Amino acid sequence: MGQVRRGWEGAVLKLMRAKDFVCTVTEAEDVTPHYRRLRMSDGGLLAATGVHPTMWVRLWFSDADGRPHQRAYTLVDPDPETGTFGLEFALHEGHASDWARTARPGDTIEATVQGTGFQHPEPTPSHLIAVADTASLPALNSLLTALDTTPATVWFEGSLEGLHRRSDPARHEIREVPRRDAGAHLAARVRAELPGVLSATADPYVWIACDTATTRALASYVRKDLGVPRTRLHALGYWRAD
Repeated sequence: MGQVRRGWEGAVLKLMRAKDFVCTVTEAEDVTPHYRRLRMSDGGLLAATGVHPTMWVRLWFSDADGRPHQRAYTLVDPDPETGTFGLEFALHEGHASDWARTARPGDTIEATVQGTGFQHPEPTPSHLIAVADTASLPALNSLLTALDTTPATVWFEGSLEGLHRRSDPARHEIREVPRRDAGAHLAARVRAELPGVLSATADPYVWIACDTATTRALASYVRKDLGVPRTRLHALGYWRAD
């Protein structure tokens, strides 16, 4: 794709000294009818920025009228030695999904690195509690890898059938939850089941990454109703439901 005019968002990121790169598709795979995986050469990105768990980049797209749109995606299996990484797209309506559906080897995309970061929980949690969905699955995989000795309970909205995951049945309990009522069903399941999980662990760490409205509601519940300190909670909305 050609260079995207980035508007005010691009101007703000430039003022914040964000770093820009052009990445190229090298492989494309349809994992399921609604999930597509791309492998990219990084245009020097990893050598310039380094790598950390749950690392993400902003990708730039334009609509039919040339208006800019940016979306954030987690890097999958980043390899600084070869200068490559993967991207995984949960396909739905939207400019990013439209681009991913037709992306082929040789296609390029502009990427900006700004705002990403990872602080390893200190002390290391005795139990990881996560709420995720198909959009945040790459980040969840990265987190499970980073906390590779920590037991985990995960509420996952959607089906993991056919999707790559890095859970270990000996240490990770995955509770699949169908998406219903714009995330309300997921929130109800977590509210009903999370207190029991929290009561059985001395030093948990809670990680919430699903649609923005559900993430905010659950983060507020975890802080205010269950009393989890902010230092032991990470919550980030990964997409906005229409």
